[in-house]
Amino acid sequence: MTDRIAAMFARTRAEARPALIPFVPGGWPEIDATIEIARAAVEGGADALELGIPFSDPLADGVTNQQAYQQALALGVTLATVLDAVRAIRASGITIPLLLMGYSNTLFSYGLPRFVRDATEAGVDGLVIVDLPPEEAGELEALARAVGMHLIYLLAPTSTHNRIAAVAAHASGFIYCVSVTGVTGARTALSDDLPAFLGRVREQTSVPLAVGFGISQPEHVQAIGAVADAAIVGGAFVQVVGAASRDGRAEAVRAFVAAMRGLETTRAGG
Repeated sequence: MTDRIAAMFARTRAEARPALIPFVPGGWPEIDATIEIARAAVEGGADALELGIPFSDPLADGVTNQQAYQQALALGVTLATVLDAVRAIRASGITIPLLLMGYSNTLFSYGLPRFVRDATEAGVDGLVIVDLPPEEAGELEALARAVGMHLIYLLAPTSTHNRIAAVAAHASGFIYCVSVTGVTGARTALSDDLPAFLGRVREQTSVPLAVGFGISQPEHVQAIGAVADAAIVGGAFVQVVGAASRDGRAEAVRAFVAAMRGLETTRAGG
């Protein structure tokens, strides 16, 4: 399995900038919308894409993402639907890393061996399972490592030295560093404590660090580039997708991603 995540970070480091990773729930706002959103995000300059697996109780997600998840569930979106979206994205020729973000109950209900097999076949590169710490992830981690899939763990500003060490010992692909103590959602400013938090993590690992939660402005991405390797844009990206008409969505996505990248014009690629 090609390590698209490692290749992405090698490229963005060579370009002296952070990777930009938008997040959007799979199968939303319409079940067949994900491939169009993915294509537009790539054309705008996205380096990877994180697809959310809709879940009824997404405790780490703020109101924007929760509403999108509820709408997706009402459409009948399931984990299988999201995997179908990944297959469609890959079939269209898009080669950027694709990550799935979700909660452990969904995966356990699907069956971990079956899930890893199907996700690998579909073209998934990494998993961000919000409520699955390393102590409880042994089976999934072993299955993922066996096929070259990254299981990505989260750290928060409140994480202790020992918690950081535990995650660093299992880290693969990158570590998802939550910028604030709280849930997802666009915010106007980054925490003043973010550099110190990332410094504590960096002391214990050389794995790339990605910052998420609250990233909503190009200035945020630029600031993150000074202290981390990637910026994950969730709530703000979901707001753009949700506010656009279907006819205007692709252009809205392209323009937003290009602006977050600091690009004056969109570009095609994958």
